[in-house]
Amino acid sequence: MTGRPVKHSLTLRGHRTSVSLEAEFWQAFRDIAVKKDIPVNALAAEVDATRGVERGLASAIRVYVLEHFTKP
Repeated sequence: MTGRPVKHSLTLRGHRTSVSLEAEFWQAFRDIAVKKDIPVNALAAEVDATRGVERGLASAIRVYVLEHFTKP
C-alpha cells in the first residue's frame, strides 16, 4: 500500500461524515459501487447499516472490500 490513509467525505442518512482509508481501499470500494451500479454513498450506507456499534465505518468498509474480493 502507498502512503497514509486518505480522508473522504460521505453522506449517510442525510449527514456528512468523513472516512479515512488507504487509496487502494477507496479504489476497490469505488469499483464495487460501479459494479453494483450504485453511488459510493449508497454502498457506504449499506455497510454502515450492517456494521454494528463495535466496528468503525472505516474498518467495516475494509472488511467489506476484503470479503467482496475473497468470497467465491
